Amino acid sequence: MLTLERAKELLNTTTTEAHLFLHAMNVSVAMGGLAKHFGENEQYWMAIGYLHDYDYEQYPEEHLQHTEKPLLKAGVTAEEVRAILSHGYGHCNDVEPVTNLEKSLYTVDELTGIIQAAARMRPMGITDMEISSFMKKFKDKKFAAKCDRGVIRKGCEMLNMEVKEVAAICIEAMKAYATELQLGPKN
Repeated sequence: MLTLERAKELLNTTTTEAHLFLHAMNVSVAMGGLAKHFGENEQYWMAIGYLHDYDYEQYPEEHLQHTEKPLLKAGVTAEEVRAILSHGYGHCNDVEPVTNLEKSLYTVDELTGIIQAAARMRPMGITDMEISSFMKKFKDKKFAAKCDRGVIRKGCEMLNMEVKEVAAICIEAMKAYATELQLGPKN
């Protein structure tokens, strides 16, 4: 079973950019929150979330096309690799998310980008963010415009949950890691 420690070791072999490690951590923490919601193994889901962009820095135009073979060779299971690949459904590949783990990763990859951007605009960061504040930013298509709201909505539909519900779970999980995510109060 993939551990967060092993996921970090593996990501370190392909990634150097600080913002990509920060994104990995944001997705990891949000995945932990959703694992808790679904009564699943939080550390395992966090590990999958952390490793999801394994090949992105090296192959941004061919994202997820250089993930499967190296991860399998490194001892990551086929099930874990499939979960990672599923976050590219519809835009990088045709690996459809079927489990709650896969559907969650598909959803939070984009969702955490909007949460992070919204938190950075607040004097107290994410620490006092309410879901109503987030939803205003989510509805503003010009805010964090690169984050695909269609993917987020589709992922939430797959999970049979509202965007508001998934976002609230992710925000609460991210609050516990505000310092590590660089989303704490501004001095």
